[in-house]
Amino acid sequence: MPGGTESLLARVSQQLSQLEKRDWELWFIISLTGLLVGAGLLAILFPAAFLKQDSVHFEITVSRQLVVGLLTLLTLLNTYVVTRRLELRRVREKLISTTIQGELVRLQSFTDPLTEIYNRRSLEDMAERFISHALRLHKPLSFLLVDVDRFKEVNTRFGHLTGDFVLAEIAGLLKSSIRGSDAVIRYGGDEFLVILADASRDNASTVVERTRKYVRDWNRAGHLDDFEMSLSIGVGEWVDGKTLDEVLDAADQDMYVSKARTKAARAGA
Repeated sequence: MPGGTESLLARVSQQLSQLEKRDWELWFIISLTGLLVGAGLLAILFPAAFLKQDSVHFEITVSRQLVVGLLTLLTLLNTYVVTRRLELRRVREKLISTTIQGELVRLQSFTDPLTEIYNRRSLEDMAERFISHALRLHKPLSFLLVDVDRFKEVNTRFGHLTGDFVLAEIAGLLKSSIRGSDAVIRYGGDEFLVILADASRDNASTVVERTRKYVRDWNRAGHLDDFEMSLSIGVGEWVDGKTLDEVLDAADQDMYVSKARTKAARAGA
């Protein structure tokens, strides 16, 4: 998830903490006022109480005005408490609802509707988050640039609906090949970008082989008549000092090497 989520949740958490503080302040007022009202009620219940200490006697008397005042205060207190509690509840519900709606809108703006993975618009935020993680923990980071071979032929032979189906399937295969800490982005029309956290080039090669296996299994399932899908995959490893563009250029060059090998193998067959 792009890095804006963490800051958003932090702001919501801070606002909820402030509401919680107001709630505690309200309960403090309630408790203090309750003690005072309770003391007044005791005086009402025992209007002629005598407190004895040695030979000194204290007599407490309560006027009608005081009784009415205490009852009025108690009524106002209850009204205030109920009103404030309802207000705080509405504020909490509105805050949570607004946060959820805002997050859904933000995620939709970063999601490709066809493949249900991240879109290219999210790349900058995603890359920044992954690079920050790698820098902070001194971990490796790799990028895979994936191109669907002969995708134009798929659209020509089987139609654009089948082409859309293939793209969604490839996105699913890529997601199945990685961990939850990684990310898949639709980079272009028939190109995908995979970001592999804590992964060196060797680790990335393992993911590449796993993906190719999944594609072979997919082909054996017979989704396309007399057509075998294949992917050209390039690897770019990020190291401190490299820019994102440099890493993607390296992955792009590696991908074209992979595509050339695939074409040569197909021609030889």
